[in-house]
Amino acid sequence: MTSSLAISNLSLSIGGSAILRGIDFTIHTQTVSCLMGRNGVGKSTTLKAIMGLLPLDSGTVKFEGQDISRLSTAQRARAGIAYVPQGRDIFPHLTVEENLFIGARAQGITTDPDYLDQVFTLFPIIREFLKRKGGMLSGGQQQQLAIARSLLTRPKLLILDEPTEGIQPNIIDQIGDAIRILRNQLGMGILLVEQYLDFCKELGDEFTILERGSVSAAGPMESLSDEIVKKFLTV
Repeated sequence: MTSSLAISNLSLSIGGSAILRGIDFTIHTQTVSCLMGRNGVGKSTTLKAIMGLLPLDSGTVKFEGQDISRLSTAQRARAGIAYVPQGRDIFPHLTVEENLFIGARAQGITTDPDYLDQVFTLFPIIREFLKRKGGMLSGGQQQQLAIARSLLTRPKLLILDEPTEGIQPNIIDQIGDAIRILRNQLGMGILLVEQYLDFCKELGDEFTILERGSVSAAGPMESLSDEIVKKFLTV
């Protein structure tokens, strides 16, 4: 299985406090990898470190064999990594259409009409609401918009931080279906931070569990036992 993203000995401190402590894990192509753990163990911090939004104390981030640890966030995005942060970060006063194309245009990417149709097929509501202000969408619709916006940059790796948080069940199902298509039909690697255990079990191929900023358990999703869940994930 080909490696898409490789994290090695990743350590990071904020305000003098160690948040990540020598993390190692690998994301493979055409694989949904779930980064899991209780609140406050460093999951979102890990994603920000991967994207270059937070400086590392030590360690390396390699994407498709290239060390990207010293690249800017914009350079990492241009290399093929898309990041949908927790909270979605859409622009509420821009239209859905303006929100949708802003990332691709910033990178100088011309949108292929056929590919755009694929994205609209994943999230049909986006096409319906193109002229509506982003702030007028429901939370679930905003999440779909944020994912669709990231896809227009034609990423090879998609990073999603808590995509089901506060989302109604029918849209959770739509997001899950979209993730399956992105993996199975488009060959995309997906790194998913998610608290919704059933969502991870249904979609995930592999898991990595953080505890106090370190990797405590990892493996294929079928090896995620009740014992591991109780020890590291149950509140």
